[in-house]
Amino acid sequence: MSKKRQSILEYLQTIPKWKVATYKYIAQKFETHPRAVASIMRTNKYPDIYPCYKVVSVTWDILWYSAGEWPKTKIELLERDWIVIKNNKVWEEFLLK
Repeated sequence: MSKKRQSILEYLQTIPKWKVATYKYIAQKFETHPRAVASIMRTNKYPDIYPCYKVVSVTWDILWYSAGEWPKTKIELLERDWIVIKNNKVWEEFLLK
């Protein structure tokens, strides 16, 4: 596993329970492209260790979750972390900035 990939996955563990990050935010933090971050999330083999469900699109939309799971699964996980979802979007107050 590349050092950058591992660093991004480990970063997911630092996101507070009541917050989410966007692919763009993480990409800027690690000097990479948002699609590279999305690829890392999509291929995450340990979602229980590295909570990839905590990453949303730049438009705050809830998209696919980990290897083709329906957005419903991602929404359930986010709501368990006290994140408010309305119309398949995360409320702005829950975004890391």
